[in-house]
Amino acid sequence: MRRPQSKRKDEESLPLDPAKARERVFQRAAKLLAAKQRSVEELRERLLAGRGATKTNVEEVIARLREYGYLDDAKFAQSYASLRLRERPLGRRRLQRDLWLKKVDKETAESALDEVFEATPETDLIDRAIAKRVRLRGKPKSREEAKKLFDHLLRQGFAFELVSEKVRAVSKGDVED
Repeated sequence: MRRPQSKRKDEESLPLDPAKARERVFQRAAKLLAAKQRSVEELRERLLAGRGATKTNVEEVIARLREYGYLDDAKFAQSYASLRLRERPLGRRRLQRDLWLKKVDKETAESALDEVFEATPETDLIDRAIAKRVRLRGKPKSREEAKKLFDHLLRQGFAFELVSEKVRAVSKGDVED
């Protein structure tokens, strides 16, 4: 007597017909996009890693998703960048790197960043970051504390010149030269 589980294993080892494989890839794409927004390239990588996914199936599914408006790198980059800035103040370089890690092409990322930083200038963001850091740790009272603030702001992706200017202004008079 055969167990139901072994029957399922036998079915899984059989190759899927192309229509079922395409449908399975589409369902997986829908689940991945329901969980969180993704760039086209990021979704492509995830789908190709799945069972039964061929390059042709994945490209057809991506084309269908683009046609339906579920997949758009420009919208993704813009919403991702604006959401990240609402969560916490970050510099342009950090957001640029994050979008690169999300596999968004350079031109799309740059236009999204231009749009986001036009709405919220980087100087406002660095002021927010400094205010938060000073609120949590106090004003830098020594050269070492000023250096820690400086390094923190650089890690947040702010430009070196801007960080240098702002840290100097914050610690002016408190740090001996």
